[in-house]
Amino acid sequence: MKKIFLFILLTLSLLANDDRPPIDYDFLKLSQTKSFINKMVSKYHFKRSYMNKIMANARLDRDTLNRYTGKYKAGSTVGTWRRFKARVLDAKTLREAKKFKQTHRKILKKVAREYRVSPDYIIGFLTVESRLGTFTGDYRTLDALSTLAFHKNRMQKFFRSELKHYFLMCREQGYDPRKVKSSFAGAIGCVQQMPSIFRRYGMDYNRDGKKDPWCIEDCIGIIANFMHKNGWKNGRQVAVQARYKGKRFKKLRTGYKHRYTLATLKKYGVTPGTKFKESKASLIKLYDAKHDELWLGAKNFRILTRYNASSNYGMAIHKIAQAVR
Repeated sequence: MKKIFLFILLTLSLLANDDRPPIDYDFLKLSQTKSFINKMVSKYHFKRSYMNKIMANARLDRDTLNRYTGKYKAGSTVGTWRRFKARVLDAKTLREAKKFKQTHRKILKKVAREYRVSPDYIIGFLTVESRLGTFTGDYRTLDALSTLAFHKNRMQKFFRSELKHYFLMCREQGYDPRKVKSSFAGAIGCVQQMPSIFRRYGMDYNRDGKKDPWCIEDCIGIIANFMHKNGWKNGRQVAVQARYKGKRFKKLRTGYKHRYTLATLKKYGVTPGTKFKESKASLIKLYDAKHDELWLGAKNFRILTRYNASSNYGMAIHKIAQAVR
Protein backbone atom coordinates (compact mmCIF):
# COMPACT_ATOMS: atom_id res chain seq x y z
CA MET A 1 0.00 0.00 0.00
CA LYS A 2 2.84 2.34 0.88
CA LYS A 3 4.50 1.64 -2.49
CA ILE A 4 1.26 2.43 -4.32
CA PHE A 5 0.92 5.71 -2.42
CA LEU A 6 4.50 6.70 -3.25
CA PHE A 7 3.94 5.83 -6.91
CA ILE A 8 0.80 7.98 -7.05
CA LEU A 9 2.59 10.84 -5.30
CA LEU A 10 5.50 10.66 -7.73
CA THR A 11 3.17 10.55 -10.72
CA LEU A 12 1.22 13.60 -9.52
CA SER A 13 4.47 15.44 -8.92
CA LEU A 14 5.66 14.73 -12.44
CA LEU A 15 2.35 15.78 -13.92
CA ALA A 16 2.40 19.02 -11.95
CA ASN A 17 5.82 19.97 -13.30
CA ASP A 18 5.74 18.51 -16.81
CA ASP A 19 4.13 20.80 -19.36
CA ARG A 20 5.00 18.53 -22.24
CA PRO A 21 3.68 16.85 -24.28
CA PRO A 22 0.75 19.05 -25.40
CA ILE A 23 -2.69 18.02 -24.25
CA ASP A 24 -6.00 17.63 -26.07
CA TYR A 25 -7.99 20.84 -26.21
CA ASP A 26 -11.14 21.94 -28.05
CA PHE A 27 -10.01 25.09 -29.86
CA LEU A 28 -13.19 25.07 -31.93
CA LYS A 29 -15.26 26.00 -28.89
CA LEU A 30 -13.53 29.38 -28.65
CA SER A 31 -15.28 32.36 -30.24
CA GLN A 32 -11.93 33.80 -31.35
CA THR A 33 -11.09 30.55 -33.14
CA LYS A 34 -14.42 30.71 -34.94
CA SER A 35 -13.70 34.31 -35.96
CA PHE A 36 -10.26 33.28 -37.20
CA ILE A 37 -11.73 30.48 -39.30
CA ASN A 38 -14.34 32.85 -40.74
CA LYS A 39 -11.56 35.22 -41.82
CA MET A 40 -9.49 32.46 -43.39
CA VAL A 41 -12.56 31.29 -45.33
CA SER A 42 -13.84 34.69 -46.46
CA LYS A 43 -10.54 36.51 -47.09
CA TYR A 44 -8.15 33.73 -48.07
CA HIS A 45 -10.63 31.25 -49.57
CA PHE A 46 -9.86 28.22 -47.41
CA LYS A 47 -12.59 25.59 -47.19
CA ARG A 48 -14.41 25.74 -43.87
CA SER A 49 -14.36 21.95 -43.56
CA TYR A 50 -10.57 22.00 -43.98
CA MET A 51 -10.06 24.70 -41.34
CA ASN A 52 -12.35 22.90 -38.90
CA LYS A 53 -10.51 19.61 -39.46
CA ILE A 54 -7.07 21.13 -38.88
CA MET A 55 -8.05 23.22 -35.86
CA ALA A 56 -9.81 20.21 -34.32
CA ASN A 57 -6.40 18.52 -34.39
CA ALA A 58 -4.59 21.37 -32.59
CA ARG A 59 -3.49 20.71 -29.01
CA LEU A 60 -2.75 22.99 -26.09
CA ASP A 61 1.01 23.39 -25.57
CA ARG A 62 1.40 24.49 -21.96
CA ASP A 63 5.17 24.66 -22.20
CA THR A 64 4.94 27.17 -25.04
CA LEU A 65 2.28 29.22 -23.26
CA ASN A 66 4.29 29.43 -20.03
CA ARG A 67 7.16 31.05 -21.92
CA TYR A 68 4.93 33.98 -22.87
CA THR A 69 2.91 34.46 -19.70
CA GLY A 70 5.73 35.38 -17.31
CA LYS A 71 6.14 31.99 -15.64
CA TYR A 72 9.62 31.52 -17.11
CA LYS A 73 11.04 34.87 -15.99
CA ALA A 74 12.41 34.00 -12.56
CA GLY A 75 15.94 32.70 -12.92
CA SER A 76 15.61 32.33 -16.67
CA THR A 77 18.71 32.69 -18.83
CA VAL A 78 16.77 32.80 -22.11
CA GLY A 79 18.32 35.44 -24.32
CA THR A 80 21.10 36.35 -21.86
CA TRP A 81 24.73 36.68 -22.88
CA ARG A 82 25.58 33.80 -20.57
CA ARG A 83 23.23 31.57 -22.54
CA PHE A 84 24.66 32.59 -25.91
CA LYS A 85 28.23 32.04 -24.69
CA ALA A 86 27.41 28.60 -23.34
CA ARG A 87 25.45 27.37 -26.33
CA VAL A 88 26.99 28.85 -29.47
CA LEU A 89 30.38 30.33 -28.54
CA ASP A 90 31.91 27.24 -26.97
CA ALA A 91 34.96 25.62 -28.57
CA LYS A 92 33.04 22.65 -30.00
CA THR A 93 30.47 24.81 -31.77
CA LEU A 94 33.13 27.09 -33.22
CA ARG A 95 35.00 24.06 -34.57
CA GLU A 96 31.79 22.88 -36.20
CA ALA A 97 31.26 26.34 -37.71
CA LYS A 98 34.76 26.33 -39.22
CA LYS A 99 34.19 22.84 -40.63
CA PHE A 100 30.85 23.99 -42.07
CA LYS A 101 32.61 26.83 -43.86
CA GLN A 102 35.00 24.40 -45.52
CA THR A 103 32.27 21.91 -46.43
CA HIS A 104 30.03 24.55 -48.00
CA ARG A 105 32.72 26.92 -49.27
CA LYS A 106 31.55 26.81 -52.91
CA ILE A 107 27.94 27.80 -52.26
CA LEU A 108 28.97 30.33 -49.61
CA LYS A 109 31.36 31.98 -52.05
CA LYS A 110 28.70 31.98 -54.77
CA VAL A 111 25.95 33.49 -52.63
CA ALA A 112 28.32 36.08 -51.14
CA ARG A 113 29.23 37.24 -54.62
CA GLU A 114 25.62 37.35 -55.86
CA TYR A 115 24.19 39.20 -52.86
CA ARG A 116 27.31 41.15 -51.83
CA VAL A 117 27.21 39.90 -48.24
CA SER A 118 29.67 38.22 -45.89
CA PRO A 119 29.69 34.39 -45.85
CA ASP A 120 31.07 34.46 -42.30
CA TYR A 121 27.97 36.23 -41.01
CA ILE A 122 25.74 33.76 -42.85
CA ILE A 123 27.51 31.05 -40.86
CA GLY A 124 26.93 33.11 -37.72
CA PHE A 125 23.18 33.21 -38.36
CA LEU A 126 22.98 29.47 -39.05
CA THR A 127 25.02 28.63 -35.96
CA VAL A 128 22.92 30.71 -33.58
CA GLU A 129 19.59 29.72 -35.09
CA SER A 130 19.95 25.95 -35.41
CA ARG A 131 23.54 24.89 -34.75
CA LEU A 132 24.11 24.80 -38.51
CA GLY A 133 20.87 23.00 -39.25
CA THR A 134 21.29 20.20 -36.72
CA PHE A 135 18.48 21.34 -34.41
CA THR A 136 15.40 22.91 -35.96
CA GLY A 137 12.88 22.31 -33.18
CA ASP A 138 10.67 19.47 -32.00
CA TYR A 139 7.46 21.35 -31.21
CA ARG A 140 4.49 20.83 -33.49
CA THR A 141 3.96 24.21 -35.15
CA LEU A 142 0.18 23.92 -35.21
CA ASP A 143 0.07 23.38 -31.44
CA ALA A 144 2.52 26.18 -30.64
CA LEU A 145 0.89 28.84 -32.82
CA SER A 146 -2.70 27.86 -31.98
CA THR A 147 -1.92 27.97 -28.26
CA LEU A 148 -0.31 31.40 -28.49
CA ALA A 149 -2.91 32.75 -30.92
CA PHE A 150 -5.94 31.88 -28.81
CA HIS A 151 -4.72 32.10 -25.21
CA LYS A 152 -3.88 35.34 -23.48
CA ASN A 153 -0.18 36.24 -23.55
CA ARG A 154 1.93 39.32 -24.15
CA MET A 155 2.28 38.64 -27.91
CA GLN A 156 -1.10 37.14 -28.71
CA LYS A 157 -1.89 39.48 -31.62
CA PHE A 158 1.46 38.72 -33.24
CA PHE A 159 0.98 34.96 -32.95
CA ARG A 160 -2.53 35.08 -34.37
CA SER A 161 -1.08 36.81 -37.42
CA GLU A 162 1.64 34.15 -37.61
CA LEU A 163 -0.98 31.39 -37.48
CA LYS A 164 -2.63 33.03 -40.49
CA HIS A 165 0.69 33.10 -42.33
CA TYR A 166 1.31 29.51 -41.29
CA PHE A 167 -1.84 28.31 -43.03
CA LEU A 168 -0.96 30.38 -46.10
CA MET A 169 2.61 29.05 -46.10
CA CYS A 170 1.44 25.44 -45.82
CA ARG A 171 -0.94 25.93 -48.73
CA GLU A 172 1.75 27.58 -50.86
CA GLN A 173 4.37 24.93 -50.10
CA GLY A 174 2.08 21.90 -50.02
CA TYR A 175 2.71 21.11 -46.33
CA ASP A 176 0.30 19.34 -44.01
CA PRO A 177 -0.15 21.87 -41.13
CA ARG A 178 -0.40 18.97 -38.68
CA LYS A 179 3.08 17.63 -39.44
CA VAL A 180 5.46 20.61 -39.47
CA LYS A 181 7.87 20.90 -36.51
CA SER A 182 9.38 24.12 -35.20
CA SER A 183 10.68 25.93 -32.14
CA PHE A 184 8.36 26.53 -29.18
CA ALA A 185 7.38 29.85 -30.81
CA GLY A 186 6.67 28.43 -34.26
CA ALA A 187 9.99 29.35 -35.91
CA ILE A 188 10.78 26.94 -38.72
CA GLY A 189 13.84 25.42 -40.33
CA CYS A 190 17.60 25.96 -40.34
CA VAL A 191 17.28 29.71 -39.94
CA GLN A 192 14.25 29.55 -37.61
CA GLN A 193 11.92 31.83 -39.54
CA MET A 194 8.43 32.66 -38.45
CA PRO A 195 5.91 31.84 -41.20
CA SER A 196 5.49 35.50 -42.22
CA ILE A 197 9.26 35.92 -42.59
CA PHE A 198 9.60 32.72 -44.58
CA ARG A 199 6.87 33.90 -46.95
CA ARG A 200 8.82 37.15 -47.43
CA TYR A 201 12.39 35.85 -47.68
CA GLY A 202 12.06 32.15 -48.42
CA MET A 203 13.69 31.07 -51.67
CA ASP A 204 14.57 28.07 -53.81
CA TYR A 205 18.28 28.83 -53.97
CA ASN A 206 19.35 25.38 -55.15
CA ARG A 207 16.62 25.40 -57.83
CA ASP A 208 15.14 22.01 -57.02
CA GLY A 209 11.61 23.33 -57.47
CA LYS A 210 10.71 24.11 -53.87
CA LYS A 211 11.45 26.60 -51.12
CA ASP A 212 12.70 24.38 -48.33
CA PRO A 213 13.34 25.91 -44.87
CA TRP A 214 15.15 22.71 -43.82
CA CYS A 215 17.54 22.68 -46.79
CA ILE A 216 20.96 24.17 -45.94
CA GLU A 217 21.48 25.49 -49.48
CA ASP A 218 18.12 27.28 -49.49
CA CYS A 219 18.77 28.61 -45.99
CA ILE A 220 22.14 30.03 -47.01
CA GLY A 221 20.31 31.85 -49.78
CA ILE A 222 17.57 33.00 -47.41
CA ILE A 223 20.03 34.65 -45.03
CA ALA A 224 21.97 36.25 -47.89
CA ASN A 225 18.70 37.60 -49.29
CA PHE A 226 17.70 38.94 -45.86
CA MET A 227 21.03 40.69 -45.32
CA HIS A 228 21.01 42.21 -48.81
CA LYS A 229 17.44 43.49 -48.63
CA ASN A 230 18.08 45.09 -45.24
CA GLY A 231 21.07 47.06 -46.50
CA TRP A 232 24.17 45.08 -45.59
CA LYS A 233 27.33 46.82 -46.79
CA ASN A 234 30.22 44.49 -47.48
CA GLY A 235 33.57 45.64 -46.22
CA ARG A 236 32.11 47.96 -43.60
CA GLN A 237 32.52 47.50 -39.88
CA VAL A 238 30.02 45.61 -37.78
CA ALA A 239 31.24 46.17 -34.23
CA VAL A 240 34.36 47.35 -32.41
CA GLN A 241 35.15 46.58 -28.78
CA ALA A 242 35.26 49.66 -26.55
CA ARG A 243 37.32 50.64 -23.51
CA TYR A 244 36.08 52.15 -20.25
CA LYS A 245 37.25 52.32 -16.67
CA GLY A 246 35.75 49.95 -14.12
CA LYS A 247 33.98 46.60 -14.13
CA ARG A 248 30.36 47.64 -14.68
CA PHE A 249 29.01 50.35 -16.98
CA LYS A 250 25.85 52.26 -16.06
CA LYS A 251 26.48 55.79 -17.37
CA LEU A 252 24.48 55.53 -20.61
CA ARG A 253 21.60 53.47 -21.92
CA THR A 254 22.81 50.54 -23.97
CA GLY A 255 21.40 48.38 -26.74
CA TYR A 256 21.15 48.55 -30.51
CA LYS A 257 18.41 51.22 -30.30
CA HIS A 258 20.66 53.72 -28.50
CA ARG A 259 23.11 55.49 -30.81
CA TYR A 260 25.70 58.06 -29.74
CA THR A 261 28.35 60.20 -31.39
CA LEU A 262 31.93 59.29 -30.58
CA ALA A 263 32.27 62.66 -28.83
CA THR A 264 29.37 61.85 -26.50
CA LEU A 265 30.80 58.43 -25.73
CA LYS A 266 34.20 59.93 -24.98
CA LYS A 267 32.55 62.37 -22.58
CA TYR A 268 31.30 59.37 -20.59
CA GLY A 269 34.64 57.60 -20.68
CA VAL A 270 33.96 55.22 -23.57
CA THR A 271 36.50 55.01 -26.40
CA PRO A 272 36.90 52.52 -29.27
CA GLY A 273 39.60 49.91 -28.84
CA THR A 274 40.43 50.20 -32.55
CA LYS A 275 39.42 52.84 -35.08
CA PHE A 276 35.65 53.15 -35.48
CA LYS A 277 34.80 54.48 -38.93
CA GLU A 278 31.22 55.70 -38.52
CA SER A 279 29.99 58.96 -36.99
CA LYS A 280 27.55 57.28 -34.60
CA ALA A 281 27.55 53.96 -32.78
CA SER A 282 25.14 51.79 -30.87
CA LEU A 283 26.46 51.10 -27.39
CA ILE A 284 26.26 47.36 -26.77
CA LYS A 285 26.76 45.92 -23.28
CA LEU A 286 27.44 42.24 -22.71
CA TYR A 287 26.90 41.29 -19.07
CA ASP A 288 29.60 38.83 -18.06
CA ALA A 289 30.13 37.28 -14.65
CA LYS A 290 32.91 39.64 -13.56
CA HIS A 291 32.56 42.66 -15.83
CA ASP A 292 30.55 44.37 -18.56
CA GLU A 293 31.97 44.04 -22.05
CA LEU A 294 31.25 47.16 -24.15
CA TRP A 295 31.08 47.28 -27.94
CA LEU A 296 30.34 49.97 -30.51
CA GLY A 297 27.82 48.74 -33.06
CA ALA A 298 27.90 50.04 -36.65
CA LYS A 299 24.99 50.15 -39.13
CA ASN A 300 25.73 46.60 -40.23
CA PHE A 301 25.24 45.47 -36.62
CA ARG A 302 21.68 46.80 -36.68
CA ILE A 303 20.95 44.50 -39.62
CA LEU A 304 21.85 41.48 -37.50
CA THR A 305 19.31 42.55 -34.89
CA ARG A 306 16.57 43.04 -37.46
CA TYR A 307 16.37 39.26 -37.67
CA ASN A 308 16.07 38.95 -33.90
CA ALA A 309 15.68 42.09 -31.80
CA SER A 310 18.45 41.30 -29.32
CA SER A 311 21.88 42.88 -28.94
CA ASN A 312 23.17 39.62 -27.42
CA TYR A 313 21.94 37.77 -30.50
CA GLY A 314 23.71 40.20 -32.81
CA MET A 315 26.96 39.98 -30.87
CA ALA A 316 26.85 36.18 -30.88
CA ILE A 317 26.63 36.24 -34.68
CA HIS A 318 29.44 38.80 -34.86
CA LYS A 319 31.77 36.76 -32.65
CA ILE A 320 31.11 33.57 -34.58
CA ALA A 321 31.82 35.40 -37.84
CA GLN A 322 35.10 36.67 -36.42
CA ALA A 323 36.04 33.18 -35.24
CA VAL A 324 35.50 31.52 -38.64
CA ARG A 325 37.10 34.30 -40.70
